[in-house]
Amino acid sequence: MLSEYKISFEEALLNQYAAREPKGLYEPIDYILQDGGKRLRPILVLMGSQFYSGDYKRALSAAKAVEIFHNFTLLHDDIMDAAPLRRGRQTVHEKWDTNTAILSGDAMLILAYQQLEEYEAQLQVALFRLFSKTALEVCEGQQWDVEFELRSDVTIPEYLHMITYKTAVLVACAFKMGALIGGATTEQAQLLYDFGLNLGIAFQIQDDYLDAFGNPETFGKQVGGDIIENKKTYLYLLTKQSDNKTLVEELEQWFSGQPQDPTEKIARVKHIFQETNAAARTQEAIEKFTDDALQTIEQLGISEDNQKVLRAFALKLMQRQS
Repeated sequence: MLSEYKISFEEALLNQYAAREPKGLYEPIDYILQDGGKRLRPILVLMGSQFYSGDYKRALSAAKAVEIFHNFTLLHDDIMDAAPLRRGRQTVHEKWDTNTAILSGDAMLILAYQQLEEYEAQLQVALFRLFSKTALEVCEGQQWDVEFELRSDVTIPEYLHMITYKTAVLVACAFKMGALIGGATTEQAQLLYDFGLNLGIAFQIQDDYLDAFGNPETFGKQVGGDIIENKKTYLYLLTKQSDNKTLVEELEQWFSGQPQDPTEKIARVKHIFQETNAAARTQEAIEKFTDDALQTIEQLGISEDNQKVLRAFALKLMQRQS
């Protein structure tokens, strides 16, 4: 079913902006939307609608809104990070220029909202309120992330707050939008939102873990990238709490500069993560947030078959076998 969602979604999304004028505005938009990866967030919208109405196609416009918004954030993130590549291709600001990327990104935000105009008035108001709340939270999360790079006193609760806003709220929003379109009650839609929020937090913490300990052949990114960039991930913050002051001081030394050859740095920092038990505690946190999500499923008011679909989806996303 997931492959059907993705095929239907891409048929609805792709090429709809390719022929619009002026080309200098719309070609970069079409460019970034063409290579959308797994289309996880729009699939969640369609899934949520299917669970409560048996009809996912009515949610296609909302799914497009979520995906266009998500790619808008990536476009502007790439500018902020001066990133040369996104999904193996030139970023928009590299292929065109920064001014073009900023303006095309601005247009994408507006286009995302326009997708929601097709729904009837009462539903449209609910969708707009949820979408606007989420969009602002994503911006707040991004700003927290930027500010944390300059701070040495970031706490675990602050970090969880940041990744909740930067990553998890859009996952939760996607699920809830689909549920609202599918006719779920307010309570059911909120429970599905809570499911998505916990799953999104687990997913981001797992991303931190895999960056250090993932399989280079399957992770999809350079293993150790966060270590090279001195990012204050969940692993790093847990290590800072360790009673082993010698290893904590060594970690801080490694994160105070940038050696010419990062190989030793990556290996040594990973060893510190393991020796301070930060690696094991990170895995425990991933399991906790995943389990918090899974415990919500039986309260959603969806069929047993759909419960199985959702559980299997969550476990596959988190790469767990049971």
